[in-house]
Amino acid sequence: MLQMQWKALIAQFAELSRHQRQQGMKLLCGAPPGQASVALIERTAQARLCCSVCRSLHFHRHGHANDLQRYRCVSCGKTFNALTGTPLAHLRHKALWLDYADCLLNSDSVRKAAQQLGIHRNTSFRWRHRFLALAKTDRPRCLHGITEADEMYLLESEKGARHLRRPARRRGGHALQHGISSEQVCILVARDRTGQTLDFVTGKGQLSKQHLLHCLPPVIDRDILLVSDGHAAYAAFAREAGISHQAVNLRAGIRVRGAAHVQNVNAYHSRLRGWLSIFHGVATRYLPSYLGWRWILDARRILSAETLLKATLGEFPHLTVT
Repeated sequence: MLQMQWKALIAQFAELSRHQRQQGMKLLCGAPPGQASVALIERTAQARLCCSVCRSLHFHRHGHANDLQRYRCVSCGKTFNALTGTPLAHLRHKALWLDYADCLLNSDSVRKAAQQLGIHRNTSFRWRHRFLALAKTDRPRCLHGITEADEMYLLESEKGARHLRRPARRRGGHALQHGISSEQVCILVARDRTGQTLDFVTGKGQLSKQHLLHCLPPVIDRDILLVSDGHAAYAAFAREAGISHQAVNLRAGIRVRGAAHVQNVNAYHSRLRGWLSIFHGVATRYLPSYLGWRWILDARRILSAETLLKATLGEFPHLTVT
């Protein structure tokens, strides 16, 4: 290469995306594309490898397919590989999966991730929900001590639906009715003072005692102190569930009463709203996935693309919750 051509090539390095730089480094190091992803998939699968049909542990190697080792069950004769039975089964372009996991950890939109990796936006959308299928299930099993609970409301969205059940409105539109109505979806968030957080999409309209009875009893200690605002549903729930409850009257300007306040859960609401705004509207049917995604980021449970890929395959080595 001539010196002038080399200088022109070097000048273009600043314009490369992160993914393009990583691919360039792999080529310079002589590493085959996708080797890291495939190696991680095979290594992660070893601990749980068994026949996907009869769960037998008696199998043998049966060639390779789609860059992965294939196995054949001796008992039933079915073949399988490291991805069989996982959310990533039957997906292609394994070489890009670690880079896509980085996009999720960076909260990139569907189109931005697609542009960076050179894939179609529909592929990017499909990968998003496949990657979050298992990772979002790693949540706290129980809340302890002082637990704050509060609800937030989002306008119901049928984004992406082929047939709307209501007249279409502009993105970022407003409800036709004032106040809380059936046009809005309620998200209940409960958070203890250690930062463990659980959220529930309770449905459209106002939060009720029945919603709380359905969501909270399985995930709270009997000796907790539930702190909420003045919503009557919390007091009614606490009486029926037999737990301690204290309310702070936010409308009267009383935000703190000793150790009782809901500032932690309200701060979480604020971070959640700000983060959701990146995506310019989230379809209501996908809210659980996005809430799980937000928990992954907010709790810093998953800090690397490798850990997220392992979590998607069902291995949670660093995600033990109390």
